[in-house]
Amino acid sequence: MTRAARFVLLALALLPMLLAGCGGGLYIGWGDYGDDNAPSVSIATGQTSVAAGGTLRVVAAASDNDSGIDEVAFYRLDGSAATRLGSVGGPPYEWDVFVPADGRTQVRVFARARDGAGNEADSTVLAVTVTP
Repeated sequence: MTRAARFVLLALALLPMLLAGCGGGLYIGWGDYGDDNAPSVSIATGQTSVAAGGTLRVVAAASDNDSGIDEVAFYRLDGSAATRLGSVGGPPYEWDVFVPADGRTQVRVFARARDGAGNEADSTVLAVTVTP
């Protein structure tokens, strides 16, 4: 082993002791620390009505100033229960919502955005008239 290689090994071996001796330490990390701000999300459609058994195309806009958007999920409200329809991991955030032919007069949907830190926010509920 060369003299230079022995010096490098010695320096690496002594590094933890040197750091501990000066009260310091070694910190390695990544991520978005301290992001507790929810993203913003909205939902829209160009349709004013949709036929029962048809599909409603919805588009969401989502943004987050701290850690970016990881996904936007789309939900349909069936009574008081929210049914997750699926999600999109990047723009454009669009979804075709199936409209059940179960006698409902409106289809109600919303979008949920999740940012890189795990914060979530829901859009307002979008209601569109269902025609027979």
